[in-house]
Amino acid sequence: MALQLLQQNGGIEGILDKFRQGGYADQAASWQSTGQNIPVTGSVLQEVLGSGAIGQIAQQLGMSHGETAGGLAQVLPQLIDQFTPNGEVPDNHDDMVEQALAMLTRKQTG
Repeated sequence: MALQLLQQNGGIEGILDKFRQGGYADQAASWQSTGQNIPVTGSVLQEVLGSGAIGQIAQQLGMSHGETAGGLAQVLPQLIDQFTPNGEVPDNHDDMVEQALAMLTRKQTG
């Protein structure tokens, strides 16, 4: 679901931009960098990305808004960290997200 959230919000760069514009530039920079990730809360995630996006994922998972936002808040920094191992957003980041989604979809249906 975190990969879908990335894809729906403009990929890695899109998510990072939303956090920067929302006043969480330090957190976004830490996820992209090679150092320690600064965590965010589920409420921050909802504030930045909107409760509608979180609500759709919550509905798909059969979970509450709060549970979904909290889980995504834990996973999203790690995911972005994995996609930016050298502290840079790779040029092919959209392709990487699509490939990861495709691999997961095949595993779930296979």
